[in-house]
Amino acid sequence: MEDTCRLYTDLAWLWPMWGEAATEYAPYCQYVTAQIRRHAKGPVHTLLDIGCGGGKNVFNLKREFRVTGLDLSPAMLAQAGELNPECVFVHGDMRTARLGKTFDAILMDDAISHMNCSKDFEAAFRTAFAHLNPGGVLVVTPDVMTETFRQNRTTVTPVLQGSLDLVIIENVNDPDPSDGQYETTILYLIREQGRLRIETDHWTMGIFPRETWKQVLRETGFHVHEGLYCHGDDEYTVFTCVKDFASSM
Repeated sequence: MEDTCRLYTDLAWLWPMWGEAATEYAPYCQYVTAQIRRHAKGPVHTLLDIGCGGGKNVFNLKREFRVTGLDLSPAMLAQAGELNPECVFVHGDMRTARLGKTFDAILMDDAISHMNCSKDFEAAFRTAFAHLNPGGVLVVTPDVMTETFRQNRTTVTPVLQGSLDLVIIENVNDPDPSDGQYETTILYLIREQGRLRIETDHWTMGIFPRETWKQVLRETGFHVHEGLYCHGDDEYTVFTCVKDFASSM
């Protein structure tokens, strides 16, 4: 099935309704901030959010850092800028972007899951390394790893906003566990003034074993610390990665 990625294009207008920035995203950002403060080898003033999407993490992190966001989707960047007008947002690909400046900390949240082959996966971490100051910290949170993937996991998120009634049904499936990829399929049930329309979306995501994550990060040049972030009944592995002072830029 061909990838559509409509949440980042014509259906991006739904994104602000999928999770409240000030509440649902705040605990994770507090965790990220604590990891950065704990492991950084110097003061941390600036942060680059690679794959910032609609800017919900930025909304929380800007209280602690001067944040720049990087994303491939113009529609998402427009939303991020509207939510965070005081922050800088840059259009670019996490595999190839070079901004000409470095930062004290970097966040790569679930956007890293869109790197669905080893070449892209490794390139994204080289981008992070190139933009991080020596002594700085990269925080990476995989959506899933080979060891944590739950076949056919399905979540349902209902949203009611004015005359709009939205239900988002998300399913993940791995038809071939040997190829390093899995599929995310989303149904959007959109009722506007009682009239229903159904939209679909499909993404091919990357999935790698825990040891591959750590190996690639170390080979890129990071010292890797592994932690666990808990959100409700879900647990996420978090890699907090430090760039050594002796590392080249």
